[in-house]
Amino acid sequence: MSRFVPYSPSVEVIPDDEAETIDKIIQSMHRLSDRTQEQNRHAIRVSHAKSHGVAVGELVVSEALPPELRQGLFAKPGTYPVVVRLANVPGEIESDAVSTQRGLAVKIFGVEGEMLPGHAGEVTQDWVLDTGDRFAAPTAKAFLGIHSGLEHAPQVAEGVKEAVSKVSRATNVALHAIGVDSANMDFFGHPKIHPLAEAYFTQAAIRYGDYIAKLAVVPVSAAQRTLADQKLDTANDPDALKTATVDYLRQNDAVFEVRVQLCRDLDAMPVENANKEWKEDESPYRTVATLTLPRQDAYTETRRKYVDDELSFCVSHSLVAHRPLGSIMRARLQAYPVMSRHRRMANGGLLEEPRSIENVPA
Repeated sequence: MSRFVPYSPSVEVIPDDEAETIDKIIQSMHRLSDRTQEQNRHAIRVSHAKSHGVAVGELVVSEALPPELRQGLFAKPGTYPVVVRLANVPGEIESDAVSTQRGLAVKIFGVEGEMLPGHAGEVTQDWVLDTGDRFAAPTAKAFLGIHSGLEHAPQVAEGVKEAVSKVSRATNVALHAIGVDSANMDFFGHPKIHPLAEAYFTQAAIRYGDYIAKLAVVPVSAAQRTLADQKLDTANDPDALKTATVDYLRQNDAVFEVRVQLCRDLDAMPVENANKEWKEDESPYRTVATLTLPRQDAYTETRRKYVDDELSFCVSHSLVAHRPLGSIMRARLQAYPVMSRHRRMANGGLLEEPRSIENVPA
């Protein structure tokens, strides 16, 4: 068996000025939040702001996994209730004609084990995933440069954003045709694919028990595979992604495999560069669990209000065994709790982490 890189704290290399960089990211996020709150007269997320589906379901950990995959949450077979939120990635509420990357956030209830500092007593494991197998920036410092521009996005006309999205989408298609990929082009010009036909990724590294990994959630049902060819009418329906998601889940189950890609080589599969592709021919994604969302109404007003105003999907809600790793993730570990608390306080929402799926409205 090929060697997998063991986890140790030494896999992370923290720059001397990282704390200052993260403080500046949080300041930039506050400025974006202030602008969007004034625009919407309501506080929204500074990332994944526009939801198009909120569903409950269950995660079933596979039996008879090999030892290297039998780690953390996946150490033994089990079934866990989950709530899932599908959304656009940007921190704005825009027409779906502005086609950007999408996100899928998962909250798993009933987990057991040591939690990250500050989260003792919690029983939830969160994953915040996006389309695209790598992040748009390699490090927190590079992300600060990107976000400093994005914080002004609410002041840009929607027509301009649509034009940028269209050009980026066309550029991305051309790059794919010659075997090249661009996380930046994909962020601003993601293909208009049905949200339930997409694969979603942690993009940056996480601890995987004794090892280091990235994680993916990949659609596998036959019905979902047919959605990849479905045309979304974003020209006439500004909420086409929500329409498509809700229509599908009213009639069908959605089934995903949870897959793990273990790190074999820190040079080829770095922890500190989230923009570097981890090539699947060097380490393929392997299935460790199944995520099922049974047919349901995935956008009731009470559920939407609860998830958008009161619930936090945060990478710091995590077992120590699955601690997020690397520069981008360290920034998320600090920024997400601050901005989540800011949003929920502004909207009069609860600040406590839920302890049961029963907290999620029907």
